[in-house]
Amino acid sequence: MRTFGLFEARRKLPEIVEHAARGESVGITREGKLVAIVVPARPESSLRDIFADIEAIRKHTKRPGNFKVKHLIEEGRI
Repeated sequence: MRTFGLFEARRKLPEIVEHAARGESVGITREGKLVAIVVPARPESSLRDIFADIEAIRKHTKRPGNFKVKHLIEEGRI
């Protein structure tokens, strides 16, 4: 990870953003200590995509044969 001092980061913000846009993480230091990390933005996900991912996971997950919600309630888990 490339790092910049705080003073230098102020002057080179466009360069730091460009690094992040290319998928790199960039550290910012103050008095030699890492204080911040600029990372690439995550791609936006729609709720439809999120629920589709949940459904795919649910389909590949199997419950134990003796699974009963009543038992979870009695144990205080739900």
